[in-house]
Order: sequence, then C-alpha cells, then structure tokens
Amino acid sequence: MKQTIMKMKTLACTLVCTGTVAIAADASNSPQVEQVAKDAYIYGFPMVDGYQTLYKQAVDKGGPDFKAPFNQIGNDRNVATPAYTAIISPNSDTPYSYIWMDLRAEPVVITMPKIEKGRYYSAQLVDLYTYNFAYLGTRVYGNDGGDFLISGPDWKGDKPTGIKAVIRSDTQFAYSLFRTQLFNDQDLASVHKIQDGYKVQTLSTYLKQPAPAAAPSVDWPKLTKDMTETPALFGYLNFLLQFCPTLPSEKNLMTRFSEINVGAGKQFDFDKFSPDTRQAITAGIKDAWQVVFAGLEKRMNAGELTSADVFGSREFLKNNYSYRFIGAKLGIYGNSKEEAIYIPYFVDAGQKPLDASKSRYVMRFEKGQLPPVRAFWSVTMYDGKTQLLVANPINRYLLNSTTLGTYKRGEDGSITFYIQKDSPGASLEPNWLPAPDGRFYSVLRLYLPEPAVFDGKWKPPGTVRVN
Repeated sequence: MKQTIMKMKTLACTLVCTGTVAIAADASNSPQVEQVAKDAYIYGFPMVDGYQTLYKQAVDKGGPDFKAPFNQIGNDRNVATPAYTAIISPNSDTPYSYIWMDLRAEPVVITMPKIEKGRYYSAQLVDLYTYNFAYLGTRVYGNDGGDFLISGPDWKGDKPTGIKAVIRSDTQFAYSLFRTQLFNDQDLASVHKIQDGYKVQTLSTYLKQPAPAAAPSVDWPKLTKDMTETPALFGYLNFLLQFCPTLPSEKNLMTRFSEINVGAGKQFDFDKFSPDTRQAITAGIKDAWQVVFAGLEKRMNAGELTSADVFGSREFLKNNYSYRFIGAKLGIYGNSKEEAIYIPYFVDAGQKPLDASKSRYVMRFEKGQLPPVRAFWSVTMYDGKTQLLVANPINRYLLNSTTLGTYKRGEDGSITFYIQKDSPGASLEPNWLPAPDGRFYSVLRLYLPEPAVFDGKWKPPGTVRVN
C-alpha cells in the first residue's frame, strides 16, 4: 500500500573531503532533517523489506528459505504452512514458485505452460521498488501459455521470433512470483506437473547463441536484526539503488535524499552525523510509523483504504510512497487489484482489535452474497504477532470456495464461519477457522474479482464478536 510524498525544504549542508554530505548540526535544521529522513524511510522500507526476501531466497544458499540461484526457478511443492516464513501473510491456496532475475547482462525468457481452463495460475513480475510491472497467466494471457522475454532497463534488442511479449523492468534485478491454484489435497500431482512446466532461461540460451559477458559479481550485504526498523535501513537502500536507474519522476527526490547521504553509491554512516542530526533522523523514522503507518492502518480498518489502493504498478500508484510502505508492512508482494483483492480484518464490526483469547467471532455470508470472482476466494487466518499462518490441531489455515460443498449451511442458505481458538463442536467444525490464543487478523482474498467488488454492489461481511 503506497504513499504521497510531502514537500521538503532545502537543507543547509556542507560537503566534506570524503565526498559525503554532513548536515549542519544547529537545531534549526532538525525539522527539515526529520522530514527528509521520514520521507526517505517511507520510500526505502519496501525495497529493503523486499531485499530480505531476495537474500533469503536467492543468495543465502544454506538458509532455510533458499529457493534457487538467480535466473533459476524454485518450487514449493506444497501450500504454505506455519513453518513458511519467507513472506509475511502468505496465501495457502496456491503453491508458490519463484525466480529472482538478474537482468544486467541479458534478458531472460519465462515459459508458461498450457494448462486446463478453469484453473488459475499467474506469474507476478515485481521490480526492486516492489511495484508490480506485469503479469503472465490466466487474466492477461489466458491459460494457453507461451514464452515471454523479461528485460532490464537498458536492453535495446528486438522482439525475437517465438516470443509472445517483451516486458521491461525498471530495475536490473526483478522477481517473478508464481501462483498455481490447488483444488484439494488430491490435486497436488496436477499442480506439480504445472510447476514442472514453468521454465526460465537466458535469452542467449533461448536463441542458441553465445552468451554475452557476465555481469560483475555482487557483494550482497548480509541481513541484520532490525535492519528495517533503524537507520541501518539507509545503508541497504543505498546498495539497492545502484541497480535502480533513477527515473525522471524521482530525480528531485534523490537530490533531497542525498542531503542525508541516501542515494546510489553513497555511504550512509549514522555515527558520523552530529548528535542533533542523528536525533532528527531517528525522529523521522519514528514519525513515519506513528503518523503515516498508524494513520493509514486506521483508514484500512474503517474500510476507507483497501489493497486495491496500495498494490500495483508505478503508473497506477503514481509514486504514492506511503501506500507502498503500508502494503509492504502488511503483506509485501501483494497483487494488483485486477488480479486479486485483499480484504483485511484487524478489528471486529465494533472496531475492536481481534483477540481469540477473549472472544469468539463469526463471519456470515448471506444467501447469494458469496464473493463474486472469476477464479476463487478464501479466508485465511494469521497470528497477530508473527504475521504467519496459525498452527492448529486440524491443520486448517483457511476456508475457501474450492471446498464450498463441505460447509454447513443455515436453513436460509447462508454460510457462517466460526472464527475462534476452540472447536465450535463436531457439527459446526467444517465451518471452523482456527485462531490463535491471542491477537490475530484474517484476510479475505478474491482472485480475479468481478466488477461488483469494485463498484460497491457487493459488500464484504464483517467479523462479528460473539459474547
């Protein structure tokens, strides 16, 4: 979910012999420094949060979340469980596949296999800014598959024969996150066959031509604790920006950020700033969380702001960095609204935080009011602290439309889901979504939503506390 950048005053600064910029320490500059730090933090948080995923999945070969080296594909052969920690708020409807693409030396070609109609699959293409810059699969290209060329920002070649589309990334590294719909436990073999059909290769391999010179090796900085919560974030941001050619719409922004040594090729050393400047930078980060995030979260709880507003392409978001910030925090790599809508439930119908240690809850769909979608919908449970799936005695993490026939209906045709930590009883257990013994939230996902979702003709149900 993304944000609107605020205007900032020019800072008085001095250039020291090391080539870094030192901000004058007098207190009159503190409000301006605080504003620059706040805006730079809002801008950089999603990118650095995304870097954690890149490092875990493509760099840290000995880590538990490693998937595959760059320009190779990794597959999760099962849907996400509570043991899955690579991405917060993961779905458990679609086994994931992953490609981290290094596009510096040459483009890559992604192959989508032809699959049966009626099953959803997609490849979400995300740049280092965390913008969704394109999609492959059911919604955009149908289920007939094909070969797609993904290029970096500097590639100038022509569309090769056999390529269905040429798609350009604004950054030199990019992410492809695949989702393959799983109908039920007996369907895994079919999903595995589709995953085996996902392919990635360099353009030279695809064309059977000699490869160009390899790009320079990268010294990937290791992850540290609280790297996204402290001024250390700016060092990681500077590292990432070297792979992100500055776009015209952000030139002025980068000039402002340079006043606190944020920018491609710059060295951000927090300890070298004056005490007043360090205090202002820290205050700016605090302000980003208290003012921007808290304010947007309140709007989300009130239904004034949705995932439809905060995930998408750069063109859609119009450089709204605050929205991108909250989107990354609540569930990085969320889909654009045309692909999926996420309806989060952090509070009950009375605007009180959800807490299964104190209350039981229900979510009721009236007859004829199930979510209108062209693919599928699901309601998934998450732990309020970890933002991960919730372990429970029946290993159920969601309720969805693919198992609609198993739910107990009311005499009026309605369906009520029981959201609580303990079983509602054997007869109602098919409708039970187990919650943790404490704070939680849930997400109602609508894949390929119908127009009624956008124009307000369909209204999502609330989560109602049961005394």
